[in-house]
Amino acid sequence: MAQNALPDDPATAPPRSVPLDPWHRRHGARMVTFAGYAMPVQYDPTGELADRCRGGVLAEHLHTRAHAGLFDVSHMGQATLTGANAAAALESLVPGDITGLRPGRQRYTLLTNEAGGIIDDLMVARLDADRLFLVVNGGRKDIDFTHLAANLPEHLSLTPHDDRALLALQGPEAAAVMSRLSPEAAALPFMAIAAVKLDGIDCLVSRSGYTGEDGFEISIPAADAEALANRLISQPEVAPIGLGARDSLRLEAGLCLYGNDIDELTSPIEAGLTWVISKRRKTNWDFPGGIMMRDQLDNGVPRRRVGVRPDGRAPARAQTMIVADDGTEAGTITSGGFGPSVNGPIAMGYVRKDLTADGTRLNLIVRGKTIPASVVPLPFTPHRYLR
Repeated sequence: MAQNALPDDPATAPPRSVPLDPWHRRHGARMVTFAGYAMPVQYDPTGELADRCRGGVLAEHLHTRAHAGLFDVSHMGQATLTGANAAAALESLVPGDITGLRPGRQRYTLLTNEAGGIIDDLMVARLDADRLFLVVNGGRKDIDFTHLAANLPEHLSLTPHDDRALLALQGPEAAAVMSRLSPEAAALPFMAIAAVKLDGIDCLVSRSGYTGEDGFEISIPAADAEALANRLISQPEVAPIGLGARDSLRLEAGLCLYGNDIDELTSPIEAGLTWVISKRRKTNWDFPGGIMMRDQLDNGVPRRRVGVRPDGRAPARAQTMIVADDGTEAGTITSGGFGPSVNGPIAMGYVRKDLTADGTRLNLIVRGKTIPASVVPLPFTPHRYLR
């Protein structure tokens, strides 16, 4: 989900610090302001860590694809929703099937508005009959929690967890690393969640992530985050990875970034997220924007999100104009950059409906120059989630 754009946000107040801020700086992190927090964009590690991953964002990206990367995503908003019928209440605000979630399972879903736009994308986990665990985007958490508090029944309690950190261990060797700390966690199926001890620390671990790789997300008391981070990077497969590689990994995986690829003016149908609307919810469409989304499915939308491959080596960044071969305006790139795993420039954007077929030729206006490009299938790199 989520999870996150680059590089620096303009800030009117000093950025807040995540619990691992001193740890990042000791390990050679270059810090930027993102979502109101000082966050590591890449590392310049020394000693043994430098041997695992030197070369900046590109090396960190490829290390994650080949081995395992440790990401700090503690800027994300974590909260517990507690009370009778909590799942049914939350379900009234999202298009996903929340009441059907079994304890120990989680789902990616969307908070939507009455116009069918996306307030945020989030993860919802069912801990037990009357407790849900939520993870929302860092730059939207205040908006999300205010929205939830205003629209949920008064008997429910929404408790943000500002006292917790959130770490993500991602990559094909993440499970092997996790098995040394907790065989129970390593045995979790995809999109499962459990309370487990990692190195003696009480954690909430899910088998999920936003890189397209197999991996785990670990919610942990802030006071214990450094001890666990040290334990994880002591494993030979693991290197610390910054937001730069996190962004290129999720782009290769064709995953949306809130604020770039989705926002309150974008519907799930336009964004190619129709799969988020659970089958049961399509019976009554009884969630915010449901009637609008049903109409869009029945009658089409004027634009859709697609994958774009520029010709040559020059990348096209967000806000790049897309022009059709006949010279008419076609759309806009919303995320773009260099894909280390595919060894070339990649992008996503919205184009008008007559230009969405794979293979359609486009033109990108980059610094006044026209770069030919093609519409291509998403993702750019196959997902390798545990199935």
